[in-house]
Amino acid sequence: MIITRAAVLTEVGRPLHLTDIHVDDPEPHEVRVAVTHVGLCHSDLHYMTGTVESEMPVVVGHEVAGVVESVGSAVTDLEPGDRVTGALTPSCGQCANCNAGRSTQCRRQAEIRRRPRPAYSLPDGTPVARLGDVGAFSEHILLRANAAVMLPDDVPTRVGCLLSCCIVTGVGAVFRGAQVRPGSTVAVIGCGGVGSAIIQGARLAGATAIVGIDLDDARLKAAHQYGATHTVNGAGDVPAEIVELLGDGVDFAFEAVGSARTAATALAVVRPTGTACLVGIAPDGTDVSVPASDFFFSEKRLIGSYMGSGQAREDIGQFARLYQQGRLLLDEMVTDVIGFEAIDEGFEAMQSGDVTRIVVAMPTRPETEETTP
Repeated sequence: MIITRAAVLTEVGRPLHLTDIHVDDPEPHEVRVAVTHVGLCHSDLHYMTGTVESEMPVVVGHEVAGVVESVGSAVTDLEPGDRVTGALTPSCGQCANCNAGRSTQCRRQAEIRRRPRPAYSLPDGTPVARLGDVGAFSEHILLRANAAVMLPDDVPTRVGCLLSCCIVTGVGAVFRGAQVRPGSTVAVIGCGGVGSAIIQGARLAGATAIVGIDLDDARLKAAHQYGATHTVNGAGDVPAEIVELLGDGVDFAFEAVGSARTAATALAVVRPTGTACLVGIAPDGTDVSVPASDFFFSEKRLIGSYMGSGQAREDIGQFARLYQQGRLLLDEMVTDVIGFEAIDEGFEAMQSGDVTRIVVAMPTRPETEETTP
């Protein structure tokens, strides 16, 4: 067990509290990672603001990269010094969904996440929860070994952390979730971090028209950098504007906001037989109301995509190669790199349309202490 520093959420709506916590030793199938970089994600804000419930106290954060520090007794494919990013969805590799190539929907996920002791605890012994069983706003974390993906030497952790959530979620939704075909037309509602990744995925998939939709003109301007061929301000009549631009609805629409209104818009902008894919996490209790006739008479499809709808480890590796080839833009998505002590200010800055992704650079603390269980 070690003592390290973490940003702990103790109460909804309150700033994160930087404090020392105890991090347990790795279980046989786990690795302990010294975190170097963590991306700030709007999903974290859901827990911090209470729109999605969580245990308290909790360490949020999940878009993570770092260096393996120690490995469990059963780990054979990783060793100390390996640079890794972490997948939010560890899987058993044996259930029906894993065997079908849908590891993000592993049916034994709760079972394999179970630990005999808390991974994190306060100095007084109080257990501390971890968002997604990652809890990345900590200088050291524990990951199940099959959720850790090695990064190539020329993929810095500064951008490699984006692969673990923003990129695998957005690009994965294009290829694995909706299965966008070359020559298709695509609309993306919400052009923040995940939306920008979806736009890049649509470009890589060979879409001939990609419409970025957002309320913020700065984000719409940035959308062109990632591959949008058209942009529409969401304050207007979005379906009508898309018809005016393209002469019809789009083949695929992606919702990356997480609201009932934008989910309904996604279905409205697809043409008959088109597919609307919901990617953004909506607050607890959100219900989506859509016209039944869209399904009966227009044969539209409404689907969801969680964390890329595929094999996270395999997909992250492929997306790293696309970055190496210069085809997937990651450096351009990092608007700012901030220190750990500025994490709350970083979340405030995320409200700006000038921000695509803010990354926290975690300090190296030589004074980190070893302790006994």
